[in-house]
Amino acid sequence: MGFESVWKNARIATARPSDSDCIDIIPDGTVGVVGEKIVWMGSTNDLPEKMLKATTQVHDCGGFLMTPGLVDCHTHLVFGGNRSKEFESRLRGETYEQIATSGGGIVSTMDATRSTSDEELEHKTWQRVLNLVAKGVTTVEIKSGYGMNVEHELRLLEIINRVAERAPVSIVKTVLGLHALPQDYSKERAQYVKEICEELLPIAVSRGLVDTVDAFCESIAFSTKECSRLFKKAQALGIPVKLHADQLSDGGGAILAAEFSALSADHLEYTSEEGVRAMAQSGTVAVLLPGSFYYLNEERVPPVQKFRRFGVPMALATDANPGSSPVFSMQFAMNMGCLLFGLTPQEAFIGATRNAAMALGMEGQIGTLEIGKYADMVLWDLDDPRELAYWVGVDSCEQVIAKGNRIDLTVPGC
Repeated sequence: MGFESVWKNARIATARPSDSDCIDIIPDGTVGVVGEKIVWMGSTNDLPEKMLKATTQVHDCGGFLMTPGLVDCHTHLVFGGNRSKEFESRLRGETYEQIATSGGGIVSTMDATRSTSDEELEHKTWQRVLNLVAKGVTTVEIKSGYGMNVEHELRLLEIINRVAERAPVSIVKTVLGLHALPQDYSKERAQYVKEICEELLPIAVSRGLVDTVDAFCESIAFSTKECSRLFKKAQALGIPVKLHADQLSDGGGAILAAEFSALSADHLEYTSEEGVRAMAQSGTVAVLLPGSFYYLNEERVPPVQKFRRFGVPMALATDANPGSSPVFSMQFAMNMGCLLFGLTPQEAFIGATRNAAMALGMEGQIGTLEIGKYADMVLWDLDDPRELAYWVGVDSCEQVIAKGNRIDLTVPGC
């Protein structure tokens, strides 16, 4: 058996598969691909000629920098409308909590999403995915969450599933069952939680619409007790969990995530040292979301030094959503991670690749370039991988390869 495709003459940069913060560089590297997987990687001079067949497609990378495809492990891409008026309100001094409790925020996006047709939601979601792909992303997690009842959440999950089936990259489908309490359940909170746990989740899982389960654990959203009920149901159904935790206050979200061995706890601005220790013990990844921190003009940064001290892996994501993080660039998220949270450019690169894959439970498939993993690769017109966190607004992505296939983003629908 020979190579189906070879990508040669690249400067290959990848994080090591271990928990090291080192980046390995192969100055004149080549990757050999069979099917969707990498089967050989090394110096071009060491390329085994016997694996080159008449049918092997040989691609000259022109000396460009090659990295693993970026992994956006936290997005809310399925939504209708926008919240630009709230952006202006925050500039006038209103807080995120004030806007949310007055009927704005997540609930207002629910209204806009419910009134948008399936066709438009699917089209918009598809365009948002392609926008990320054009900037080097080869795996995207997409949450529901703006349906906020069984019927509409299933509708959004079906839309995500349709996008996943035709997307040129990997899509991770997340049911964000407990996001915000809709107004029509304001006096039936327990009933709402029950319906999400006992109706939505089992139906969604039976239809193959769910890869992970998420919740928003916060004073303006759902309590640890309510989120715990959802996670117990997910656990019974064999679905891994994630959690929006400690974004606006220390509500014990990180500790709860650790109790359920969550893949990740996300946001974490107010996480205590106890929460950090718990995450370290459970292997839960800290997903940092500087986009929402930036757009909400927050001042409390996540405990990055404590994550380092206790060995908690740190990932980065866009948190792309219409309210608190209208960000659709992983490079911008990496840049903000450095400037706002104090990450090093090296940590940002690892956080957008290997650690982001860990946050999805996919570290055995993606996140680093190594034999046996998917051939998810990006060519950049850059000299060093740390430049990904340095340049802002520069289109340095030359080519995106997902599962061994070059993606032509000039063709409608790819």
